[in-house]
Amino acid sequence: MTKVESALLRTTDTKDLIIGAGVVARTAEMFAKLFPAQKAIIVADLNTWEVAGKAVFASLEEAGIPQEKPFIFTDEELYAEWKHVEKLEAHLKTLDAVAIAVGSGVMNDLTKYVSHLLGRKYMCVGTAASMDGYTAYGSSITKDGNKQTFDCPAPYGFVMDPVIAAAAPKELAASGYADLIAKIPAGADWMLADAMGSEAIDKFAWDLVQDGLREALGDPAAVFAGDVEKTEALSEGLLMSGFAMQAIQSSRPASGTEHQFSHCWDMEDLCFEGKHVSHGFKVGIGTLASTASLEFLLEKDIENLDVEKCVEAWKSWEEQEVEIRAVFEGKPGHIARGLKESKDKYVDKEGLRKQLEALKAAWPTLKEQIREQIIPFAEVRENLRLVGAPYEPEHIGVTRERFRKTFSYIPYMRSRFANIDVVYRCGFMAELTERLFGEGGIWEVK
Repeated sequence: MTKVESALLRTTDTKDLIIGAGVVARTAEMFAKLFPAQKAIIVADLNTWEVAGKAVFASLEEAGIPQEKPFIFTDEELYAEWKHVEKLEAHLKTLDAVAIAVGSGVMNDLTKYVSHLLGRKYMCVGTAASMDGYTAYGSSITKDGNKQTFDCPAPYGFVMDPVIAAAAPKELAASGYADLIAKIPAGADWMLADAMGSEAIDKFAWDLVQDGLREALGDPAAVFAGDVEKTEALSEGLLMSGFAMQAIQSSRPASGTEHQFSHCWDMEDLCFEGKHVSHGFKVGIGTLASTASLEFLLEKDIENLDVEKCVEAWKSWEEQEVEIRAVFEGKPGHIARGLKESKDKYVDKEGLRKQLEALKAAWPTLKEQIREQIIPFAEVRENLRLVGAPYEPEHIGVTRERFRKTFSYIPYMRSRFANIDVVYRCGFMAELTERLFGEGGIWEVK
């Protein structure tokens, strides 16, 4: 049984996947298998219609599968915004047809969510190795000025031709690579959560993401150059991450501290040079921060951590609520999120004592496992450079002062237990911040 076949046994939504050169021509074969005797409608934009939509249309036509006229977004800078959800929903609800999204993140998110609203399954033909959300549950849509994740099933079937993906604009594969390298520190975060009793590792989901991950990340320069084989490996790694999230109905296998930076910047509608910064690029900078935090923890003498000192300094929830309001002063949306997410993972003094005692007991072995898991900071930064992704916060329009401020937000941004929570619980936040942003730090603020 192949890795894909094994994954499909556990996925809750996706029931078929074809990946390989020329497989777009097999779209009709998959459609007929998954949606017998039903009508199709292609959803694309002007670019994806040219690179793959026409071939999908021809595949369906040749197979005699009835089709509605393709729905093609004509916006020059299409973004996953609520107005496009409403536009697509208004069109599709008048038709009795199964949507086939042709494109990458935006096209998939829009079609995924609208299909869910209409109570329908859908298919996707990917055109770029740009993120792991293709086969993940949920859609990221901007509504009322905030990027939000809406629950909805992943595609019923997925087709990916790495020849098409390798020819896509280089920033798309670079974004996908940055999203995939994030799974390295995210894995270390899961190790910490498991050791401290917060969230046990699911071996199946872990293996889906982590097995073959180093190989998929191994040649960023070749990905940048458009190498088809390396792009296929990148694509498969991203798809497996989506499947892992489906399998346990959680983004835990693929998301840790690094994604919390992206969530924060999503709320702030981060743009650079007039364009929204891609998910992968935000996560890539977050990956550097998370890796630096993990390396900091590996230097600490946690075997001899003074647990009682940490417990004594630990704030009550009422005190922490005051702290959160102060940290996010002037940002009501951040305050609301910080209060909810922090409350969900808050423990009292006895709970903290249990977590830190568990960490101390596990640390002699755990620190070596984490050391083996992570890629050194300098190598992560170089890999991002080689693949054409941002490797300094300024590359996505974030000043070092803003980066330092964002860093102070991260312990409160999400209820998921991650390495930043270990730093916070051990009372190391000020020291870590000084290490990263103080004199001689990686991102020294002058």
